[in-house]
Amino acid sequence: MRHSHSQGTALITGASRGIGAVYADRLAKRGYDLILVARNRERLEALAQHLARETGRTVDLVVADLNDRQDVRRVEAVLRSDATLTLLVNNAGVGSTAPLLHADIDTMEAMIALNVTALTRLTSAAVPAFVARGRGTIVNIASIVGVAPELLNGVYGGTKAFVLALSPLRHELAGTGVRVQVVLPGATATAFWHIAGTPVDHLPTEWVMSAEDLVDAALAGLDQGEFVTIPALPNAADWEAFEAAREALLPNLSRATPAERYQVKAHGVVAAV
Repeated sequence: MRHSHSQGTALITGASRGIGAVYADRLAKRGYDLILVARNRERLEALAQHLARETGRTVDLVVADLNDRQDVRRVEAVLRSDATLTLLVNNAGVGSTAPLLHADIDTMEAMIALNVTALTRLTSAAVPAFVARGRGTIVNIASIVGVAPELLNGVYGGTKAFVLALSPLRHELAGTGVRVQVVLPGATATAFWHIAGTPVDHLPTEWVMSAEDLVDAALAGLDQGEFVTIPALPNAADWEAFEAAREALLPNLSRATPAERYQVKAHGVVAAV
């Protein structure tokens, strides 16, 4: 049974370990009841028992593989029907450090299905319910490779660039009471790296942040009202300069004539008869 004095309920994907498990811990301690989503029932149950005992919050589980279409739809149904939900953390994801030339294409397709398709479907399921209640927050876990795709596998970078590009749906949600935050972790000490093909202990220690510090910084950014949170970035003005440079391109990205450097004789657009 949900607590009436709760902050509401947070649904967290990829919650059985790593960043997702730390989000579960921190949000329970902030007064959220939880719905934890992951494939591994044993780890989920152990985490749920620990958090319920330590925090007194209600912790429900959805054992689901977000690469399975039917499982994704089960989670969508929860997002649409549970009126206590106030927060969605789209954390589930997988990566690869193998160059595309040497990567298995079926593995890459599964990565896209999890990192892009499942995240989009869950976001789409949550938004109408949040808007109807006039309250809700979506936290999308992207990656620094969303702006620096050359650092790892290009398909992985592309999926995280998608998450960053999707998150400006906040403009569509202006005035609805629904917030969106996108978090761009750098290298984080989780099982991600082993699964991706490069154990984390192969990375320089000065690059690697703990999952606890990452989540604490991300939540601090949420509290501060940030849209984009890059926990490792020392100076937020650097991101603001990056965004300003992007926005400066906008007036000239679509014009009727090619740029002069191409030396193309413009033909103009023939009006339809």
